[in-house]
Amino acid sequence: MSNIAIIIVHYNSTQETLECLQSLRKVNKTGHQVSIFVVDNGSKDPLEVPTKLLPPQTTILRSDANLGFTSGNNLGMRQALQTVQPDYLLLLNNDTTVDPNFLKELITCAEANPQAGMIAPKIYFSKGREYHADSYTEQQLGHVFWYAGGSIDWRNLDAFHRGVDELDRGHFDSQKTSDFATGCCVLIPKRVIDQIGGFDKRYFLYLEDVDLSMRVRAAGYSILFCKQAVIWHKNAGSTGGAGSAIQQYYQTRNRLFLFTKYGKARHHLTILKYALKLFLRGSMLERRAVLDWAIGRMGKQAVL
Repeated sequence: MSNIAIIIVHYNSTQETLECLQSLRKVNKTGHQVSIFVVDNGSKDPLEVPTKLLPPQTTILRSDANLGFTSGNNLGMRQALQTVQPDYLLLLNNDTTVDPNFLKELITCAEANPQAGMIAPKIYFSKGREYHADSYTEQQLGHVFWYAGGSIDWRNLDAFHRGVDELDRGHFDSQKTSDFATGCCVLIPKRVIDQIGGFDKRYFLYLEDVDLSMRVRAAGYSILFCKQAVIWHKNAGSTGGAGSAIQQYYQTRNRLFLFTKYGKARHHLTILKYALKLFLRGSMLERRAVLDWAIGRMGKQAVL
């Protein structure tokens, strides 16, 4: 019997969290022991969930400050490791819902691939939350990719989701490995966290999952895409949605930080050119992000 701890970070998005927990109540847990840790990450109003809506073995942890995606997840992982000693940690965004068999499929994939350090599922946009929802039929909605594995493009300093905004026609089903796993939903064996640690808190929000993936790969583990496991994602439910000021700032700053940290000497000139272009021609938030990266001002910042 595998022991799995699910970590969910909640921030001012009660409805999304309740829907996520409701979907977890229906998960197939046969042969597994499952505990859920919800980190209320400094929400304006403390998260309160009626007992009848809580899945079994659910713990709500309250942080008085917003620790970001990085330290919020780290807090949940530490608590899980101290209290239930799981074999696996599953990080799950609060703005997701899951297929009842997603957990069983992820564990099956992990057990069949002992060298896997991270296993991520197939992730669709939640029905109606697609970038171009009007382009799809009613039957196609809910089957449009948000993530079908991840690729890192060093030439263009980009880490992107494969298949994003494409209808699933089975064309990614042959892919088994990934350059990075998304923190939206990823299964990580405990031994991997014991070896490399959790998220780097300097990111606070965005691209911390790519950083963790780089460390996992450097430690000799593979990163897998498990097509049999399926979830749905509302996309940036706690940060104002795609294109928000929060997303724009942290994506820009952390992108520069990530590629500087892991890039080789030949990439550094590209990074500097990109940073200069943003500083001279970018938005106010992009210029602020470049400046903060340049002087090493990381972690949480006042964006608005």
